[in-house]
Amino acid sequence: MKKSDLLILIAVWEFITAFFSLVGLGGILMLALQSQSWWMQRGVDFDLSGPWIYFSLVIAGLVLLLFMAVALAAGFGLLGGREYGRIMSLVHGGISLLFFPVGTVIGVLQIVYLTRSDIKEYIK
Repeated sequence: MKKSDLLILIAVWEFITAFFSLVGLGGILMLALQSQSWWMQRGVDFDLSGPWIYFSLVIAGLVLLLFMAVALAAGFGLLGGREYGRIMSLVHGGISLLFFPVGTVIGVLQIVYLTRSDIKEYIK
């Protein structure tokens, strides 16, 4: 059985979400590095110097890093025809259900497709 086009499309979706997680990490890093810089000097009333902001940024960064790691493992695993790629992609699809509306639709389609018996047989 040759590799399904939808399986490749799911792997591409995994890489796209990993890229956007990396973009989000960059945004978090920029916010963390600039919390004491230009807007604090311009008299902005919102205080970004407390420890709560750094704690929140670290937690958000770790969540995005974990999401990116799952997406990359799933993408490479699916392209290689590995069982761990299917499992990680199912986990990624489950997490994607939280991101309404696009993530929900793609997550449901991803879970339905990856639980089909012919896909399970191809990957094993």
